[in-house]
Amino acid sequence: MSVARVTEISSTSTQGFEDAINKGITRATETLRNVQSAWVKEQSVGVENGSITSYRVNMLVTFVLEDPS
Repeated sequence: MSVARVTEISSTSTQGFEDAINKGITRATETLRNVQSAWVKEQSVGVENGSITSYRVNMLVTFVLEDPS
């Protein structure tokens, strides 16, 4: 039987939403083992002087917990 956990992470990029997602997943897999999926919950942008300066995503990352035995 598998048991999974979901954790929320936030990632920012100056390049775009796809880059923010890739950076977030890359960083999550450095810390979490058995990452199975991610769901982009929210997207937002930072704006200065009428121009977009940053892209932010909030993601729910699912990873399977290891068997304690």
